[in-house]
Amino acid sequence: MPKKLLLLPLLCASSTLRAPRARPAARPAMNAARTGYRVFSANSTAACTELAKRITERLGAELGKSVVYQETNGETRVEIKESVRGQDIFIIQTIPRDVNTAVMELLIMAYALKTACARNIIGVIPYFPYSKQSKMRKRGSIVCKLLASMLAKAGLTHIITMDLHQKEIQGFFSFPVDNLRASPFLLQYIQEEIPNYRNAVIVAKSPDAAKRAQSYAERLRLGLAVIHGEAQCTELDMDDGRHSPPMVKNATVHPGLELPLMMAKEKPPITVVGDVGGRIAIIVDDIIDDVESFVAAAEILKERGAYKIYVMATHGILSAEAPRLIEESSIDEVVVTNTVPHEVQKLQCPKIKTVDISLILSEAIRRIHNGESMAYLFRNITVDD
Repeated sequence: MPKKLLLLPLLCASSTLRAPRARPAARPAMNAARTGYRVFSANSTAACTELAKRITERLGAELGKSVVYQETNGETRVEIKESVRGQDIFIIQTIPRDVNTAVMELLIMAYALKTACARNIIGVIPYFPYSKQSKMRKRGSIVCKLLASMLAKAGLTHIITMDLHQKEIQGFFSFPVDNLRASPFLLQYIQEEIPNYRNAVIVAKSPDAAKRAQSYAERLRLGLAVIHGEAQCTELDMDDGRHSPPMVKNATVHPGLELPLMMAKEKPPITVVGDVGGRIAIIVDDIIDDVESFVAAAEILKERGAYKIYVMATHGILSAEAPRLIEESSIDEVVVTNTVPHEVQKLQCPKIKTVDISLILSEAIRRIHNGESMAYLFRNITVDD
């Protein structure tokens, strides 16, 4: 018993003499690790990563470490160089001229992040490819729906895009889609960069674009004009199966089948509904790719008395000979956003101007990660935009 009594104070003394172990100071974590999300670029070309760099600068984050490249046999390879376990991952993919390569880069990176145990994988695709193939054309297919299924299968859980060619495309996806609008930025450009814009009129180059033009005109308190009777077929006039099967001479008809005779469509002469004489004409659309229709519209507007002509669109794809045709046309300025890289086209044609939309994309990323409402980004936005 005495030995036990002697040992007890010794143990207590030893416990009081031992200084409590101080916790090591927390190391400053990386911005991505602290905020719980990372931003990656799925492009293998330097020109296409410019938008991703602008977005990360606004977020105060660093671009995720990854390698995307094409092997000698043409296959795409993606390597993620850091841990993404339990993180919200945003993949920024701008679409260059090589659309199919960009799609494969996005799919492979999404699948790589999925297998690396990322919590959520959000695709930031400012211009959604194949959006013009969202309707059945004869014996074709709805490629846009196929792409939506592929993205879901690869592991994407959310998409941020901008000005879908058809808003119904959102119904192709099994996960949320935020379809942002570029109209606030284009409207701001009109008000700040176009001298005497109060003397302008908003023009729809076809009846199909009349709703978008009307939305712009109402918010700017300007007049509206619509060009009707284009020489080329519009998208809605393309064959969509109603003219199938083709007409065959001496075709046998079932004696009991008597269908009403369908009158063939015939376009009227080109007319401009609205007054553009002595005005600035601003043509608005969502995509400017083949510019022949815009050049033809500009010529008609010049004949009707417009003294300056602007073309404004969200996505400036500007394929083929578009820069040369714009430079040689009556168009004074083409204004597009940087949803699609077009630096080469700007060097070929000084009439092309760019509006930066990285602000709204970065704010969308921040709100989605923090679980905040997206309603603020759609203030005063109409369905027709």
